[in-house]
Order: sequence, then structure tokens, then C-alpha cells
Amino acid sequence: MTDFVTETRPCSEETGGRREPIASRGDSGSGAFDGQEATAILEEARASVDPALRTALDALPRALRRIARYHFGWEHADGTPAAGNAGKAIRPALVLTAADALGGPAARAAAVPAAAAVELIHNFTLLHDDVMDRDTTRRHRPTAWTVFGDADAILAGDALQALALGRLAADPHPASAAAVARLAACVVELCAGQQADTAMEKRAPTEVTLDEVLTMAEAKTGALLGCACALGALYAGAPEEDVEALDAFGRQAGLAFQFIDDVIGLWGDPRHTGKPAGADLAARKKSLPVVAALASGTPAAAELAELYTAPYDQGDLERTTRAVERAGGRAWALEQAADRMARAMSELARAVPEPESAGGLLSLAEFVTRRTT
Repeated sequence: MTDFVTETRPCSEETGGRREPIASRGDSGSGAFDGQEATAILEEARASVDPALRTALDALPRALRRIARYHFGWEHADGTPAAGNAGKAIRPALVLTAADALGGPAARAAAVPAAAAVELIHNFTLLHDDVMDRDTTRRHRPTAWTVFGDADAILAGDALQALALGRLAADPHPASAAAVARLAACVVELCAGQQADTAMEKRAPTEVTLDEVLTMAEAKTGALLGCACALGALYAGAPEEDVEALDAFGRQAGLAFQFIDDVIGLWGDPRHTGKPAGADLAARKKSLPVVAALASGTPAAAELAELYTAPYDQGDLERTTRAVERAGGRAWALEQAADRMARAMSELARAVPEPESAGGLLSLAEFVTRRTT
């Protein structure tokens, strides 16, 4: 995979030359990225946030609590305890690491309620997305709607959203009011992105433009990662320009994440992803590589458009995947991921110019864009 960090743009392109971009790990002589630092950050974030999440879920009515605990991997469908996987904790890790980068350990400790709120919002979206997309597997187990039904899964998601905003509003930290307002606005953007995504599924393959799908991807994925970083900056007492720079950093890293995620969705190994290969193609989703392939004007694009117009046939899955790749969709998505990561690095340098302070955020950004298929 492309070494995204070494392709950072000159700062003048994105920031008017105010500060120099952070050096890549390779340039600083520390060697290839191995993910160990990011893994440690994620594990620490999970350990910090999980108690707050469990306390939050305890406040739910029993029936909704059971669905939420199942979704988080903490209970089996029958309500007995489980040692499941509650996810990588990327978003709460961004909150805590941003707070630490701009305000030190005290700010990081204070930001735990904000990190928990972001994780609750993320899981609200997952519960709803699984229903809308009819996904049957998440984190290597049946999705909540397949176990408890559509209505209960949707209502559990609604409850998680309310918990997130309510508990954050009750936090006595002076930044909580601004954090609630920012997180609520992010939820609206997330919903707009999901609405655009589902609406695109009903349109002809050649009617969706790259600009539309990029705007949708920023709203669906980049917005919450940007909000997570911004909330960490708010809890650190950072000035507005640094809050906005970290929001932009998270959004660009989120777009890079989405490009890679879409590539994995088409070419990933189900044993690693926990989802069946080609699910997006079966649903005729206008993912980033697919739209780029459709817009390429190549013979493979015409073949792909024909396949996407016809009802899904399992026998055409391999042919469809090959058409996306031959039309340049995979290569374009990987190139775009590199470009968005470069922009993210420039934004990070605006708020946190010292490489040592920025190291945790850089490691997390590298982690989410260096997954393999």
C-alpha cells in the first residue's frame, strides 16, 4: 500500500504557509510504521472509556439495555455475559489523544465523558446503518436487527443517541455546552450523509457524480472523526482556530479511512473484515471506487453500468468486482486516500506543530489508513 505519510504536501497549499508540515516517521528515522503505538493508544482509550459506556448503558430500560449490550459485544443474545469485541475505539481515542496533545494528561482525563459520548453516537449510527443496509454481520456476529428485529434495533440506536447528548450535557466541564452543540450538529450531518447514501442507491449508476459521493462520504465518515478531534481540543481549552484545524484533520483522515474501507469492502478477506465480500456490490451501493469506475469512460465502466442496472446475481459478483478494478476504481481510491492523508497532516500541523505532541494523532491516522485487504 502507498506510504501515505511521506507524501505530505507543502504547508503553503493548505495553510498559507503558516507552519511547516509534521515530518513523517520515515523522514525522522524511526522506520516503517508497525501500528504498535496506535494499538497501545486504542487499548488505553478502550480501557478509559468502557467503564463510562457501561455506566451509561446501565441507565437504559432493561429491554433496550439488553440490545445495546449485545451490540457492544458484552452479552449474548440470551443476556448472558460475553467477552465480545466492542470495536477498535478509534473515535474515543481521537478525542482523548487530541485533548492530550493540546492540554496534557489532565485534559485527557477530563475528556473521558466526551470520548464516551462520541462512541455512543458512533454505535447509534451502526445500529441504524445495519438495519437500512440489511447487513447481517458485524464484528463477526449477527447484527442486532437480525436478533431482536428492526424496531428494537432502531429504538436502541435512538436511546444511545439520547444517552450521548444527555450525559455530555450533564458533564460539569466548562467545554461541555460547546461540545454538545458540536456533537448534535454532527449527528444532523451524519443523518444527511446517510440519507444521501440511501437515495443514491435508487438512482441510475451513471447519474451519481464523484462530487456527490465525496460530499456524502465526508458527512457519513469524516464528520464524526472531525468532531471527535474537535471535542478533544475543546476539552483542552484550545483556541477556536486549533479546534477547527483538528476538525479538518479528522475529516480528511476520515475520508482517507473511507476510501480504504470501500476498497476493503470490495476486495477484503471476510475472515478479517467480519463481513461478506461484495456486500456493497450486492446492494448496488455507489461506493467511492464504484462511482470513480463508472465515471472513467472506459469499456469496463460501460460493463459495470450494465451490471449495476441489472438485478443482482451472485454469479456476477466476481465479474463486477473485476470491472471496478479494470475501470480504475481501486487505483483511484488508493490515490485519493494518500491525498486526503496528506491534507490531514497539513491540518494537524496547524494546531500541533511539534512532532512529539502530534505523534499520537499521527499514529491513529496512519493506523486507520494502513489496513490491508
